[in-house]
Amino acid sequence: MKIGFLACAATLPGSPVRRKDAHEHDLQIGALAPALAELGHELCVIDWRSPLAEFAGIPLVLLGTVWDYQDNQDEFLSRIDSLEQAGITLCNAPETVRWNIDKRYLGALADRGARTIPTLWVESPTARDITRALDHFGSERVVVKRQVGAGAEGQQTFHRDEPVATGWSMDRPAMIQPFQSAISGEGEYSFVFIDGELSHTLLKRAASGDYRIQSIYGGSNRAINPAEADVASASAILDLLPLPPPLYARIDMVRGDDGQLQLMEAELIEPYLYPEEGPDLGPLLAQAIDRRLG
Repeated sequence: MKIGFLACAATLPGSPVRRKDAHEHDLQIGALAPALAELGHELCVIDWRSPLAEFAGIPLVLLGTVWDYQDNQDEFLSRIDSLEQAGITLCNAPETVRWNIDKRYLGALADRGARTIPTLWVESPTARDITRALDHFGSERVVVKRQVGAGAEGQQTFHRDEPVATGWSMDRPAMIQPFQSAISGEGEYSFVFIDGELSHTLLKRAASGDYRIQSIYGGSNRAINPAEADVASASAILDLLPLPPPLYARIDMVRGDDGQLQLMEAELIEPYLYPEEGPDLGPLLAQAIDRRLG
């Protein structure tokens, strides 16, 4: 069978506007395509904006590397709806995408018992909101993130000893959190799950002088053998999801001052799954897809 893999123009090979991290798209395709071929399936990479006719004969579509959806939310959700209405199985499921696309899901998980980072939700933050957040958290530094965002796009940090410019603002809904010191020290953990089972774990660190761990900002990562308690913390997040079991999930966590991991993100839409750090990822994901095809 043909299996669709949605991408955006900026991740497609040969694109004149290709992203600096598009090599991650190549690595993911390189891990999955041969594993699917071993099971008799063909992986077809498709721009998510392509005409619906290009999806003919494809029973299952992975959301893949749709790494511009955050700037085109309505268009993207409309495409998801169209594919669902065409009878195509989407992974992850449309209801999962709708729930996960706005980071307010973190508040919903906290209400269900997840350990999360304290957060203020602000519709259009201004300099005054930053000052209030620093006082509210009793923190020396805060980070501001888009509520609908990906890849640290638009993120900013503010220090108590560096006054915020009076006219500063963010013209979209945002979340403000106390900066987690472990990000600059120990680093951020990513636990990759396929059909609810842990595939691999990695520790990601930012480049010197930065706090963002993505490769586009110079971040680095390495595979690790996590402590059982840390795996349990990540697995507990999956158990709290008010959703059907996802085909894939990347649970990003950071250690709090009490030594326990706390959730940063439950990446359920289009996460990079780090195939280099998880050499079994391709076969595991291909087998899980095959099971879903029946």
